[in-house]
Amino acid sequence: MAHQEVAIREKVRERYAVAAGGGGCCGPVSCTPDQSLDSDLTAGTYSSTELSAIPSGASETSLGCGNPTAVAELSAGERVLDLGSGGGIDVLLSARRVGPDGFVYGLDMTDEMLDLARRNAAEANATNVEFLKGYIEEIPLDDNEVDVVISNCVINLSADKHAVFEEVNRVLRPGGRVGISDIVAADSLTPDQRAERGDWVGCIAGALSYREYRMGLEAAGFEQVTLTPTHQVADGMDSVIIRAVKAS
Repeated sequence: MAHQEVAIREKVRERYAVAAGGGGCCGPVSCTPDQSLDSDLTAGTYSSTELSAIPSGASETSLGCGNPTAVAELSAGERVLDLGSGGGIDVLLSARRVGPDGFVYGLDMTDEMLDLARRNAAEANATNVEFLKGYIEEIPLDDNEVDVVISNCVINLSADKHAVFEEVNRVLRPGGRVGISDIVAADSLTPDQRAERGDWVGCIAGALSYREYRMGLEAAGFEQVTLTPTHQVADGMDSVIIRAVKAS
């Protein structure tokens, strides 16, 4: 891994370690869970019903920009992987959706977040979850292991998104699907213009454009790729629902 990529990863890790202790949201993006709890789920929020069903420690450290558990349309019995699982909000909500016959993995690189997530899972009596330490560019799961991959405003933080897309494709079973929320830039914005709107851990500087995101997923072996903006987070930058299916 290049020195710059290592530096970005460490910067992100440090920021989320602070957030595990209640240090707040991802930079300038307005994504704290208490800002608009009753908004439409696809607009980047969680319903009050969902939040009441999980420990407050999970919801209070939600740093995402959407609600992938809603847009992924999870079904009972499915196996799910959450990339960058943080305090565990999306893992715990997914666990309720897939039921006792399903299973949910949460992947995070930050020890502080993993400790918090495991405490939240224990408080929620969630027995169909497991939190793994690792990187989203090097997912510690076997090939064809899961039915669905979700993520909430995390892929934009990676310095090697091609590796992320390749790894997501690898761990999904044939016909498996992606249902994620992420920050995406207008095709007209240059990388420098994206950087002007926020730093890397602010979820903006590392964002792909719509065209780059689509091409990256298709190059990794995905089809039926759709990108649906839900709300603007900065000039030319949107919170977007991304759906895709692994080719059978």
